[in-house]
Amino acid sequence: MDRRSFIKNAGIGAGSAVVAGSLAAPAIAQARTDMVIVSTWPRDMPGLGISAQRLAARIGELTEGRINVQYFAAGERVGAFDSFDEVASGNAQAYIGADYYWKGKHPAWGYFTAVPFGLTYTEFDAWIKYGGGQELWDELADQFGLKNFNAGNTGVQMGGWFNKEIETADDLKGLKMRIPGLGGDVMAKLGASPVSLPGGQIYENLVSGAVDATEWVGPWNDYFMKFYEAAKYYYYPGMHEPGSALALGMNKSWFSKLSSIDQMIIEAACNEENAKAMAEANANNGAYLDKLINEHGVVLKKFSDEVYDAFGEASEAVFDETVQHSDLARRTHESFAKARSEIGRWMLLADTGYTEQRNRVLGITV
Repeated sequence: MDRRSFIKNAGIGAGSAVVAGSLAAPAIAQARTDMVIVSTWPRDMPGLGISAQRLAARIGELTEGRINVQYFAAGERVGAFDSFDEVASGNAQAYIGADYYWKGKHPAWGYFTAVPFGLTYTEFDAWIKYGGGQELWDELADQFGLKNFNAGNTGVQMGGWFNKEIETADDLKGLKMRIPGLGGDVMAKLGASPVSLPGGQIYENLVSGAVDATEWVGPWNDYFMKFYEAAKYYYYPGMHEPGSALALGMNKSWFSKLSSIDQMIIEAACNEENAKAMAEANANNGAYLDKLINEHGVVLKKFSDEVYDAFGEASEAVFDETVQHSDLARRTHESFAKARSEIGRWMLLADTGYTEQRNRVLGITV
């Protein structure tokens, strides 16, 4: 009787498992879908390029092949600055890039990468996730048929490479500088001529003299670009990009047809890469700054207070113009400014206050 009872109960259990399995399978099973990703970065570029490739691969891995990802670096399918239109039109499903590249379509795009005197990585992450930033980003992206997630960050960037010393704001007048976003508008206010170039074209323009200066990212990324061959002076800190956020921008129609599970997986992959990219940059910048100085004779310079004050005045003028564009631009700026004030005060007390004292006690200097 015990044996028959065991077989009966086991049969019920097995049957339940079969029923449960048959019910659960459709919830996760899904027809395979293609995801063409175009990027604004060259293939295998340390930092930005590798980060984009890593994210693309990760989406395929986490969905176990349900999303078949095909990745194209800048120039392999479309030009770097054609990525937005390629995705908005539906010719590709996603791009990986910096959303301030699209400020010509709407100035609010600049706030979702970096703006002058803007948010650091930590502050930006807080604003996007808990300060209303993502909701404003969604409202903006929806106008172009897109859905965007934060998918990387480069931290506080360097001020740039210059072929002459910048001692006063007057030294910027007439300077041809590769600098995109609202940071370029600030330079224009100070008499410089901003030029927008994709990463793969900067070196040749700097070497040829087509531009006199350029900003890029930081020591790790800049080392591999070999800017030190054309410009000697390396300035810090960059007022234009204090925490440059990278983005995965998807065609919203395509994204909305995915299962909720795959939508959440993509968002999780972006959050993972956001943290990885920032950690990777922080882990490498110090060592590569030493290499630039010690192996290539780069002269590290700090912008003077006078120059930084001029940056600040010009930035306010740019913001005043930006908020006149539209109600969305105004609301985006107001939300950003609120986060900068509230989160910034806490960071000044906590992170900044601590690191200043720690470095003073330990004798850590630039």
